[in-house]
Amino acid sequence: MITTNTDKAKQVLENDGIIGFPTETVYGLAGNALSEKAIRSIFQLKNRPLDNPLIVHVSSLDKIDFITENMPNKAHQLADKFWPGPLTLLLKKSDKISDLVTAGQETVAVRIPNHPIALKLLESLDFPLVAPSANPYQSISPTSAKHVADYFENELTLVLDGGFCEKGLESTIVGFEDDDVVIYRLGSIPLEDIEACVGKVKMNTGRDLKSPGMAKKHYSPKTPLIVTKNIEEVLQRLDNRKRSIVCFDQLPNVQEMENTIFYSFHGDLDFAASRLYSLLHELDDQNLDILIFEEFPNIGLGKTINDRIKRASELK
Repeated sequence: MITTNTDKAKQVLENDGIIGFPTETVYGLAGNALSEKAIRSIFQLKNRPLDNPLIVHVSSLDKIDFITENMPNKAHQLADKFWPGPLTLLLKKSDKISDLVTAGQETVAVRIPNHPIALKLLESLDFPLVAPSANPYQSISPTSAKHVADYFENELTLVLDGGFCEKGLESTIVGFEDDDVVIYRLGSIPLEDIEACVGKVKMNTGRDLKSPGMAKKHYSPKTPLIVTKNIEEVLQRLDNRKRSIVCFDQLPNVQEMENTIFYSFHGDLDFAASRLYSLLHELDDQNLDILIFEEFPNIGLGKTINDRIKRASELK
């Protein structure tokens, strides 16, 4: 099931099949973006609502014109700076792209992944790929081929192994309103880096346009998760259940507690981003009663990580 053979992956895709697909952000469930059969298979595999758009992946900028129209100047600036890379642009779609991909909207989400195996496969195909994250809807995103295989052991015939994902968080999604740049999803490119390229941006605040990754509850482990600014205060109101305490830097001065797994990211936001989902997978397999995450500094990738753990949280 898990392989590095892109020729086998190409064969599955050319027959409207679905594969596990590595990128630098997270693994995707990939299928032919021009095949309604493949697109519907992805929605069914993920149990994903049809009103949640998909991201189209291409190998190079010269493939963009086939699926989009009227790319704004600021979109070109961002593409020149960040592609290939973890940036998704919301652009006016061409008539080649099905409304099923875009949830009936006039914009399509598109990106060029920065992963050698993904690019090799895309370059070999005569069609782009749609590839939402390779997990059941609202579950933890996968950052290894094994994560994908564990999720879809009986549904996928092939997972293309590209190693562990370098970035570990989904792409940043950016749209355009007249001359304004709008962030629809925080991701692996920090907000500050986007603004350094195109100037001040707006954050999506309830706009009608739907974008991938906008669900309020998402990225959720099976184990209940709490996000807090004060770990000691949370511990005072919880009994001595089996738990994990995850901190950005300094662990609390309570390390003699029983039934507790402690983890620190040692104050490194890049490391935390790349490790977050794999840690959630590991902790979810420990048969714990609860996960307690310290809120991260709200700067750079810390904003993205806070977004993810808060959406994963069932308890506030």
